[in-house]
Amino acid sequence: MEMTQDKPRKKAGRPLSFDRETALESAMMVFWRYGYEATSLNDLTSAMGITPPSLYTAFGDKERLFLEAVEYYLAKKPCFFESIVAEPLTAKESIRSYLEVIAISQTDPNQPPGCMVVTSATNCTAASSHVQEVLADYRGQMEAGIKARLDRGVADGEMAADTDTASLASFFVTVIHGMSTQARDNAGREKLLAIGAQAMRAWPDPL
Repeated sequence: MEMTQDKPRKKAGRPLSFDRETALESAMMVFWRYGYEATSLNDLTSAMGITPPSLYTAFGDKERLFLEAVEYYLAKKPCFFESIVAEPLTAKESIRSYLEVIAISQTDPNQPPGCMVVTSATNCTAASSHVQEVLADYRGQMEAGIKARLDRGVADGEMAADTDTASLASFFVTVIHGMSTQARDNAGREKLLAIGAQAMRAWPDPL
């Protein structure tokens, strides 16, 4: 019988000497405040409390860290629409509630102003095109979620059958983007809530 040698076992990788989620949240805050391209490796390692080799080992390069930070942001912040849609509200109540949540979130004094998905990769160079495409896709998902809720409102008889839900969804997303810009310009919560309330005046007339 032919004897075979056991393959040597691979050594286990060195365990991380820091809490990965805490470091990721710190990176998220830096990217959110300064934007993707303006954030340097030194900014990240200083905020995360780790060395460059540790960053690359745990997260890969800067782009992969940013994209993971965006995913973390989306999991933690009310930027998307799922939680609002799940509530037993009419379409109009859902949109109003969503705008209020956005206004409150984007002016939270414990975090950078505005929405990370809206503001963190604007005016980037061609080298960052993939990052811009990913964020554009996320913003598209937000608009699709709003349109789906409006479509359901039409199907439920809450809105006229000929309601242009695509244009209405685009309108509300444009308002949300504008609220983010206002927040970055230090607009207060009351102002953003008033913008959201004014936007609701564009709601189609009831049947």
